[in-house]
Amino acid sequence: MFLNNTIPAYINQFMQSQSGVFGSDIVAATVVVVASVILAFIADFLFKRVFLHYAAKTRYDCDDLIVDALKKPIFYTVVFMGAFISAEIVFPGNTAIEIIMGLLLTGLGILWILALLRIDKILFKHVFSHLVGKTDTRMDDELLPLFKNIVDVLIVFFGILAILKGVWDADILPLFASAGIVGLAVAFAAQDTISQFFGGISIYFDQPFKPGDRIEIDDGEIGIVQEVGIRSTRIKNLYNNMIVIPNSIIANSKITNYTSPEETMMVKVTIGVAYGSDVEKVRNILTDIAKSVNFVLDDPSPYVRFDNHGDSSLDFAIVMWVTHPGEKFTVINEVNTKINAEFEKEGIEIPFPVRTIIHQR
Repeated sequence: MFLNNTIPAYINQFMQSQSGVFGSDIVAATVVVVASVILAFIADFLFKRVFLHYAAKTRYDCDDLIVDALKKPIFYTVVFMGAFISAEIVFPGNTAIEIIMGLLLTGLGILWILALLRIDKILFKHVFSHLVGKTDTRMDDELLPLFKNIVDVLIVFFGILAILKGVWDADILPLFASAGIVGLAVAFAAQDTISQFFGGISIYFDQPFKPGDRIEIDDGEIGIVQEVGIRSTRIKNLYNNMIVIPNSIIANSKITNYTSPEETMMVKVTIGVAYGSDVEKVRNILTDIAKSVNFVLDDPSPYVRFDNHGDSSLDFAIVMWVTHPGEKFTVINEVNTKINAEFEKEGIEIPFPVRTIIHQR
């Protein structure tokens, strides 16, 4: 009935080849039971006196806990296998004995499922949590409980399938089909949540930004990343407001990271002067202004560029670098303020467009 009759067949074949060695089936069964109990206690002794002893000497706690979690299932497995083999020797093909052994084996399978769940908890608590704690992002900390729950579900699911198929020789294909149908139904019902979840996964692995980075999304939203979550990313914009953006949107957007690969940022201020102005004089004034402004770096040195002959002005550009993107607007404000004051003092005209309207009667 159970194990597809594989193990009972091997046991019967072995006993036929060894007929006459033990004298009777009762003696053979007794030898097997005694041997299995002795092996179980030897295994228990090794776990208590050897494995736990050496595990206690390491600086990690997880190995002690894993050894302790395996000790009991291995002990009962060895004892059960002895009882199982003995039952097959004495009562070969007995339906009642097979049912009893099947129930005991089911209990043993549940014991191993619980042991694996305990080991899974130990690994996620003492190993994986320590690894993700070393990263800068909080997303992996949020994903860790989710992955643990997924692993727990898989352990229970496949453990039950193994018991049903291995012990009771049940047809498990309908279960797989049912699981697939349920999975599709859940996927359709929560497709937005799933897309946001996988968007968060792609952000975690691609790492286009991290908390503290100043970014701009292709819709023009600029802000500092506060937190990258499983479903959404939180950004504090220039108005000191918190913006929550679904990860599915960010994963499909063009992102400009002003902090990466380095925080040093170029700032450009454009200004136009009237035709007839002294170009070198304007260039020197703008250069002095750029060098005198706070937050502007000396290296790279700021410079002034004569960009274009515009429709109504000679267009110049001041190119500067700042240490941090947050200093950009302060620099622009200070530069424009000083330009207005210096040009007024030096008599340099800043033109404005003039249009002549001809009215015909």
